[in-house]
Amino acid sequence: MRDMRRCRTVPVLIFAASLMVGCGGGDVPGDEAGARPQVALVMKSLANEFFETMAEGARAHHEANADEYDLVVNGTRNESDLAQQVALVEQMVAAGSDAIVIAPADSKALAPALARAQAAGVVVVNIDNRLDVEVAAEAGLDAPFVGPDNRDGARRVGEVLAERLAPGDQVAIVGGIPTAFNAQQRQAGFEDAMAAAGAAIVDVQSGGWEQAQANTVAAAMLREHPGLRAILCANDNMALGALAARRQSGRDEVLIVGFDNIDAVADLVAQGEILATADQHADRLAVFGIEAALEILRGGTAEDLKTPVDVVTSPG
Repeated sequence: MRDMRRCRTVPVLIFAASLMVGCGGGDVPGDEAGARPQVALVMKSLANEFFETMAEGARAHHEANADEYDLVVNGTRNESDLAQQVALVEQMVAAGSDAIVIAPADSKALAPALARAQAAGVVVVNIDNRLDVEVAAEAGLDAPFVGPDNRDGARRVGEVLAERLAPGDQVAIVGGIPTAFNAQQRQAGFEDAMAAAGAAIVDVQSGGWEQAQANTVAAAMLREHPGLRAILCANDNMALGALAARRQSGRDEVLIVGFDNIDAVADLVAQGEILATADQHADRLAVFGIEAALEILRGGTAEDLKTPVDVVTSPG
């Protein structure tokens, strides 16, 4: 176990909204019997409800197991701030964290920083968005992946949409950040479902995981493709942006699907405004990663773990 100097309140100067939770009182040096390891959860944008739900799940797990570990929760300003996420990793290593559980913003760019953390003796567990296997191996990083099968989940969401389409119907995809593995897999899953349905994918653009960017992209798709029948969005934030664009255009016949089942979209699915989404159980996803990290810290091993994804549709 790495040196546990005391319960740390680590200043995250580059992001004032970072959350610091789970600190116990007093000095707990690592060579003391019973000292608690510190686990750092490093996520993407806490402005995204999905990651805030992930943080809440981690906090609840920590509260129920406060005698086993200390927890630090961090997030970035936005989904694409790679430099900030690298800085957070380095900060957590400098602060003496024993494990880093990370949902990387990019599948390649984070691998070198995480490899350096692992080389310094920090346990690394990759959650949510899988790191690129070849890049990780080249960097010398060997970390288990705990997360969903994004391609399968997106394919099943696409199959719900396919039931409402006829062969040849035009559809468009609003994807995530292209260098993120989960974005690539969700796009591939959507493409699988649309190919099986005989639908025509007439446009694919990145919405950067962000609602405002997706709104701009979807509005352009609606203008450029008057025959568009549906928009498949790789996360729910972008589905909200696409819905706003659809409302603005008056094109109520255009169907929208998303991915993540955040509360706002769950309500819209129930109302029939959004056709379907995928629930990857954000409240449990970080917990699975934390438990894997604790198992490794106890001297055990942790293999890759496929976590559940459920398709959510209107009950009507």
